[in-house]
Amino acid sequence: MKLKVLYILVFAFGASNLMNAQLNNYKYIIVPKSFSALKSENQYQTSTVMKYLLTQKGFTVVYNDALPEDLANNRCLGLNADLLDESSLFSTKLAVVFTDCQSKEIFRTVEGRSKIKEYVPAYRDAMEKALVSFDGMDYHYVPKKEAKKEVREEPITVSFKNDIQSVDEVEEPEVSESSKLVQQEATPENQSYKSLEPKPSNMVKAQEQQNAQLLPSEVLYAQPIENGYQLVDSTPKVVLKLEETSIPDVFLVNYQGSNGVVFKKEGKWFLEHSENGAKKLQELQIKF
Repeated sequence: MKLKVLYILVFAFGASNLMNAQLNNYKYIIVPKSFSALKSENQYQTSTVMKYLLTQKGFTVVYNDALPEDLANNRCLGLNADLLDESSLFSTKLAVVFTDCQSKEIFRTVEGRSKIKEYVPAYRDAMEKALVSFDGMDYHYVPKKEAKKEVREEPITVSFKNDIQSVDEVEEPEVSESSKLVQQEATPENQSYKSLEPKPSNMVKAQEQQNAQLLPSEVLYAQPIENGYQLVDSTPKVVLKLEETSIPDVFLVNYQGSNGVVFKKEGKWFLEHSENGAKKLQELQIKF
């Protein structure tokens, strides 16, 4: 009996590691504004809550109508999230299914159940219970390695038909290492010299420029916009946009190309986001 239990635990651990490795191959999770099992956009706040919960699990989550450039050019960088709704009259029962760009199912969570009567908190409760399937997974994006093309070696045919017949027919010039990097033409009538050495670039990567732009420490003023607020400085310039969630004083943001959360704790506002795989926390001065 003990041996059987040990076998089940080892199998489950191995399956978990395998699934974790599969998820690491995907950079994004795409959440639709309207799930196939529901009738209207963001019904019962399912899309908003799903995006928030998956972001909390460490994933980079985007809506299907707001794809970043690399994902728009290659949909296979992301997994599509969908709800499998098996709710009954007395309980809400949900599972989350993840499929790749070819509609192949990659992962399915456990079924989350809730007996809350109100729809919005019931769907949130069921989704939270379903997404416990990600607990304990150490997700970090690892790009897929492209398969190397097989190189077939062709037989070599040697021919001496047009070779020289004596050493007097040609004189081999001495070639120095430095001459391999220049283009020269030197005759009594025409002389020229053109360097082919690579020149250093003065271009700065966009990501480096973006990382240099930190949020100001001054007071930021919140201006209402659709689905949230925009934070402006005294210039005024928009420095951050806050997207409302179903949780009071918790907003979703996109900061430096990655998803983050702005929240209020003990009377202070904070921005939490990922930077090079590490969690960063920055205090903000926000005036609503």
